Amino acid sequence: MKIKIALPLFLVALSVLLIGGTVDLDSLFNYANQDIPDYITRDNTNNNLIDDKTATLGRVLFYDKNLSSNGSISCASCHLQERAFGDPEVQSIGVNGLTGRHSMRLVNPRFSDEVHFFWDERALTLEQQTTQPIQDHLEMGYSGTNGDPNLEDLIEHMGSLDYYQTLFSFAYGDATITEDRMQQALAQFIRSIQSFDSAFDEGLEATNDLVAPFPNFTAQENQGKLLFLNPPGPGGGAGCASCHQPPEFSIDRFTTNNGVITVAGMPGEIDITNMRAPSLRDVINPDGTVNSPLMHDGSFTSLLEVVNHYNSIPDNPENTLLDARLEGPGGQPQQLNLSGAQKQAIIAFLGTLTGSDIYTNEKWSDPFDPDGSIEVIGGNLGISEIDVMPTISIYPNPLVNRTILETDLDGFRLRIYDISGRLIHQDQTEASSVEIDLGTQASGLYLVTVTDPMGRSFSKKIIKQ
Repeated sequence: MKIKIALPLFLVALSVLLIGGTVDLDSLFNYANQDIPDYITRDNTNNNLIDDKTATLGRVLFYDKNLSSNGSISCASCHLQERAFGDPEVQSIGVNGLTGRHSMRLVNPRFSDEVHFFWDERALTLEQQTTQPIQDHLEMGYSGTNGDPNLEDLIEHMGSLDYYQTLFSFAYGDATITEDRMQQALAQFIRSIQSFDSAFDEGLEATNDLVAPFPNFTAQENQGKLLFLNPPGPGGGAGCASCHQPPEFSIDRFTTNNGVITVAGMPGEIDITNMRAPSLRDVINPDGTVNSPLMHDGSFTSLLEVVNHYNSIPDNPENTLLDARLEGPGGQPQQLNLSGAQKQAIIAFLGTLTGSDIYTNEKWSDPFDPDGSIEVIGGNLGISEIDVMPTISIYPNPLVNRTILETDLDGFRLRIYDISGRLIHQDQTEASSVEIDLGTQASGLYLVTVTDPMGRSFSKKIIKQ
């Protein structure tokens, strides 16, 4: 009996086997030297500079369910790549219940003057933030309370996993696992998550002027931009930029709360301590929907609800920490009196802050197989030659028609082979990056080989959808 398998389905299955569940230490993704626009100047990295080796360890830690007490939850369970590293649920599911606040999107967390993390800013740095969910009874369960194991128990468990012996040695020179090393690696991976390929970025690069009309914007989007930038008053602006600072659209570090003081899952309770917010970049998915419920309590499900809130801030005497920028004459909560058309213009502008790379780039994707297994290959530990291996990254991957290959080489030879081993394209470039166009090729798995000026060849696999 002959069994027929549809070719595209076979190729997808094969690609999962070949790409999923493997971390290749001889071909690291580019985390440390990504392109950042010149107009982006805010940075809270401090002294934990991103290194490809350490960020690779951070990627595995971020996606590893072994970091929860029952093996069911990872950091990525509450921060989904396809949702701009947010959660479509109002409260995320942990090992022992629901989170107390909505999970914040992790878009451009590096590019902010604000160095404190969590909605209530209780973590003084991103490094401190990274292991607090792991040690939370509700979230990941290594709290050391309520009968939970503690962090030392987790470190002992991690030490029994072969891949962490390899990854910690690769990143730090020895296999010792500590909370500080975990924090450094997780923070480096999270800070590497960046989004600067939006229509807004295209417009700002074209004009180098925030206020000038962007040639790639519609009239409505340009109107919304000015409403966002201009303060309330005679100019008729909404004053959004005074707290959400462009071009990063990160929160001003000196904000207090925004008038939303309800508590997720606890009707009637109030909480006035929420003073931080994620970047407004990628609040909208490329398909036009919001990536996740909005605000710390997930109480808004559309941008119109958000704009309506700022248009008429609720007057609640119990809120003693309302940000002064949200007060009108006499210290009363602001009433902007925006028209319906103005509200829609602001919403249209916010849609221009969405990119595409963050949702599909393999460097930020899950390195584990669906069954939770992972294989770490390559990496001649202790041999200095590994330090001169080139960085090669391809994104998006999987791709539709085109993708970008980036290296840290000054020129290379490129060859692309189909699944049968047939050479379908070759090129020589003096640049460090090149666009790959597979628009005329069939869906399936392809092998990309890069040969550096020294004659060494390195391969990456890509999938055309």
